Amino acid sequence: MLTLVSGFSIASEQPDHSIWDRFLGEFVSSSGTVNYKGMKIKMDTLDSYLLELKNHGPSSDWTKNEKMAYYINAYNAYTVKFVLTKMPVESVKDISFSGKDIWNFKYVVLGATTYTLSQVENDILRKMDDARIHFAINCASYSCPKLLNKAYMPDKLNAQLTAATKGYINDPKHNIISEKKVQLSEIFSWYAEDFTTETSTLIDFLNQYSTVTISPTAKIEYLPYNWALND
Repeated sequence: MLTLVSGFSIASEQPDHSIWDRFLGEFVSSSGTVNYKGMKIKMDTLDSYLLELKNHGPSSDWTKNEKMAYYINAYNAYTVKFVLTKMPVESVKDISFSGKDIWNFKYVVLGATTYTLSQVENDILRKMDDARIHFAINCASYSCPKLLNKAYMPDKLNAQLTAATKGYINDPKHNIISEKKVQLSEIFSWYAEDFTTETSTLIDFLNQYSTVTISPTAKIEYLPYNWALND
């Protein structure tokens, strides 16, 4: 049973992301492997962070970076909460609450509003017009961008997002890149519109971060997604 301590909304104060930062540092490796068994023992720490997110929801006086860091951390923290609640599981695809998968279960309490993970991603983060968010949010699966073992912080956000994007694009576990052909994570297919503009292509986006310069005419293929748990 999912439980959260009830709280009240404070309009403009920032939540204490250091709770999440310490939690990640203790249970997530630098490569993104997650010790869910260890997390389960200290789930009260995670719950205290989720309460911070509820009690200190975003307000209009926050900067874009403050809001983006908040929602990225919230997405990742609630994903972990959902996994821990249903352990042991082999895949997030095996998790459901009242017939809803983890992306469509409305239990993400942020300030005075309750969301689904899908709403946080699609209705909030994607509308901030920074495709790098796709490499910061984690779906607890092998093929996902790794769960960073630090919290995303507003004053470090740009560097953190760039590092996460470079790390994922250049990781041969997820993308196989050469000049004439790229085999990409399905993330680039699912969210194709986020990686292109009227004047730039997916290849243009990749070339901002790839260590290999890709030809504009390179062949593009997509790799199967592995939904096994990232433990």
